[in-house]
Amino acid sequence: MTEELYAFDAEYRARAGVVCGVDEAGRGPLCGPVCVAAVILDPAAPVDGVNDSKKLSEKKRELLYPQIIEKALAYKVVMVGPQTIDELNILNATLLGMRQAVEGLAVRPGLALIDGNRCPEMEIPAQSVVKGDARSASISAASILAKVSRDRYMEQLAKEYPQYQLEKHKGYPTKLHYALLDEYGIQPFYRRSFLKKRGYV
Repeated sequence: MTEELYAFDAEYRARAGVVCGVDEAGRGPLCGPVCVAAVILDPAAPVDGVNDSKKLSEKKRELLYPQIIEKALAYKVVMVGPQTIDELNILNATLLGMRQAVEGLAVRPGLALIDGNRCPEMEIPAQSVVKGDARSASISAASILAKVSRDRYMEQLAKEYPQYQLEKHKGYPTKLHYALLDEYGIQPFYRRSFLKKRGYV
């Protein structure tokens, strides 16, 4: 599977030179940041086992995370916070994070492969790839960095606000999460725009 993902990137690399993959984690949660990662993999040092982060166990993602960072030619992780999400909406906040991640890379790519069907406006050429995290090695690597970085952030937040049990649901709209919101109300790290319809704001 890893070979297929690397072969996908190789086709783009042949045309554009250096290619980076971009993906995000945390568009759906009620709180916390949306996390975006951009990764330029080294084709000479493949990371075995990269795949869509949603298809990997938490243990496997944690094992791959340091390997990706160690072997990548460049990577950048960007967190876009709830206030910005409320101001711009989640789509525009995600696109902003994607642009910041790509433009923050230490190596300038010739092309950015963006997971999904929308590309941010930026100086570097971009190509959207639907279900890219299951097709492109560099996008799947970005999905792992984004997911692990966001989960670690939410676990840290859980220590400061144990009453919300964030380590269990990572901020996603679960039955448990809504029950805890009913009991404790919202904090500054909540996305107010996500909670208006339910009357918490």
